[in-house]
Amino acid sequence: MGGGGAELRQDRPHSARMYDYYLGGKTNYAVDREAAEEVTRHFPGIGAAARVNRAFMHRSARYLAGHCGIRQFIDIGTGIPTAPNLHEVAQEAAPDARVVYVDNDPIVLVYADELLNSSSQGATAYVEGDVTDPGSVLAAVEESGCLDLERPVGLSLHALLHFVPDDRDPYGIVRTLLDRLAPGSYLSLSHCTPDFDPVAWAGIVEVYHSAGTAAQVRSRAEVLRFFDGLTLADPGLVVAHRWRPQAASGPSLVTDAQVSLYAGVAQKA
Repeated sequence: MGGGGAELRQDRPHSARMYDYYLGGKTNYAVDREAAEEVTRHFPGIGAAARVNRAFMHRSARYLAGHCGIRQFIDIGTGIPTAPNLHEVAQEAAPDARVVYVDNDPIVLVYADELLNSSSQGATAYVEGDVTDPGSVLAAVEESGCLDLERPVGLSLHALLHFVPDDRDPYGIVRTLLDRLAPGSYLSLSHCTPDFDPVAWAGIVEVYHSAGTAAQVRSRAEVLRFFDGLTLADPGLVVAHRWRPQAASGPSLVTDAQVSLYAGVAQKA
């Protein structure tokens, strides 16, 4: 599960730092590692799931910039920077790509300089915003001056919405964000699921709740609802390692159950 967050707290587990630990990073504390290890006891595949999610982000950014002609990206719920970041992948495919990173997490702000090393042809910006207030997010993105929202945008919501329970209206949030984006824009989304191991994921959700982080995992049908009214790119909504895998990387060594993360990319008409 990825990095949502609230206050900078060093005495309690923090979802962004736990995700950093799953990825093998060093921006975490003992309290985060203890909670992450408890998650691992429930679900030993969590590290693989985090790496698969990161790899999906790379492939989707490369697809949107290199195949679909997208030159503008909004990445909400950025989390602690982990190279390569989205702008580095997009600008490798399209050096003039522009990216606005959005997070409400003070710990991400501490490391935001790593998100601002844009290519000379492109641009990046970091703004503070909470996905549960999509109007303010869009206002902050516009105020950054980095993007032109009258042109198509790639909206990235990776490993984020499982931190937005139903009582915060996650489907309405996604609709609000997409309604403001130009026709031809894309949604790239990944989301944890209990479909393959409901008992383990109930335990994981409880670990996050105990740490003070709201969480709700969703079935494939529930994740698919986020794409209502959009046209899914092939191969549709699939377990993340099955979304346009790189042929050069050979067969995947992980199973659907180990990943337990749905992913898809879809276009707005």
